[in-house]
Amino acid sequence: MAEGFLKTFDPALEVYSAGTDPGNEVHPKAIVAMREMNIDISGNRPKNVSEFLDQPFDYVITVCDAAKETCPYFSGEVKHRLHIGFEDPAEATGTDEEIMAEFRRIRNEILVEFFKFYQNELKEKKHL
Repeated sequence: MAEGFLKTFDPALEVYSAGTDPGNEVHPKAIVAMREMNIDISGNRPKNVSEFLDQPFDYVITVCDAAKETCPYFSGEVKHRLHIGFEDPAEATGTDEEIMAEFRRIRNEILVEFFKFYQNELKEKKHL
């Protein structure tokens, strides 16, 4: 979801999303939650962070609370490492509507926090 928002804030950004234990597909409820914001992530595929370990990045941002501790070492140059943590909505339990409500809640938190990140870190530096 963070990747989808960042690409919407600025389509020129190169954004990659990967996980330490990715699923086989993007969670269907994440697709629905983002579609409600007019962002289509249905064509995305989960990727393992190991695909990117030797690449240089301006920012490596961990987003799942557990990922901060389990994120491997990047051997490529990384200028900034940040943790902007969120609960994993895929771990929510309850009825379908209760689980969907968790996806929406986390989606909204991601929107707020990544917009702040974009405004404070990316947009400002882009114009320097």
